[in-house]
Amino acid sequence: MQQIFTSILGDQLGPFGPLILIGTLGAVLILIALPTLLKKKNDPMDRLRAQSDAAKPNGGKKAAKLRTDNSKGASLAKYSAFLEPQDEEEYSAAQLKMIQAGYRSKNAVRIFHFSQFALGLGALAFGVLYAMLKSTQQEMTPKSLILTVLLPACIGYMAPKYWVTRRIEARKEEIINGFPDALDLMLVCVEAGQSLDQSIIRVAREIRSGFPALADEFEIVSYEIKAGKDKSVVLKDMAERCGVADVASFVTVLIQSQQFGTSIADALRVYAGEMRDKRVMRAEETANKLPTKMTLATMMLTVPPLLIILIGPSVYDIYTLLNETEF
Repeated sequence: MQQIFTSILGDQLGPFGPLILIGTLGAVLILIALPTLLKKKNDPMDRLRAQSDAAKPNGGKKAAKLRTDNSKGASLAKYSAFLEPQDEEEYSAAQLKMIQAGYRSKNAVRIFHFSQFALGLGALAFGVLYAMLKSTQQEMTPKSLILTVLLPACIGYMAPKYWVTRRIEARKEEIINGFPDALDLMLVCVEAGQSLDQSIIRVAREIRSGFPALADEFEIVSYEIKAGKDKSVVLKDMAERCGVADVASFVTVLIQSQQFGTSIADALRVYAGEMRDKRVMRAEETANKLPTKMTLATMMLTVPPLLIILIGPSVYDIYTLLNETEF
């Protein structure tokens, strides 16, 4: 029986047929058993809340919800123990990273880890299928088999992390590029007689078309101030969400101006001028880096044709002269 099984696998799946079959069965078992293992247990506090609600005079009927639940990612709530960091510091760092990337929903961390897990398993299954198809056509070494199966899984697992990192960098660059213009507009609004809160709202509306990420941050600041949150705390939260040194310095200037009672217009005028100078310095730095970056390309594209033009005729003359002397 074992010889028949081995011969069938050898004919259809190649010499590594048993290994591929075992890997496929293992992946199927993981997919089947994983929901059972990750099923969230009932919290005793939930049972106590249910009993207390039932003992209320209104028969346990809940009041009308003031906010709608975020259905996106809510189906993953029962797997939160697996998809979310259990340490408070790790969860806060992951949530801050998602906010800096522009994903502000409460399920952003959960969806991120689920996408890593799902893409990793999907790429692993694709690698197994590709290895099975490739083994039927040619013989595969164990090293190539492992690379074929595990490399797509690693790429699928790291793809969401790479995407979030690129989003953070692009968002920071957008904020850095639009911040000097936003400061100029804010200075104009403050000198025109508007308060700082009104100028923030106006700047957010004006720069929406060019720099939406910075406009979102200013809108969040205005909403939090309207909700009654302390202005210094709101500005510090903005600096933390942006993750840009220029914004953090701007927040420090505004807080110090508010604490010491100095003119906000003067502080904005000085800081806006510094931001414009800093933007010019960044442009000059990029321009100065360009010749260094073009050196290698210039050598590869210019030197070989130049050598062919200068040395080519002489090499051809030497070649023809040597052929004539031989005969």
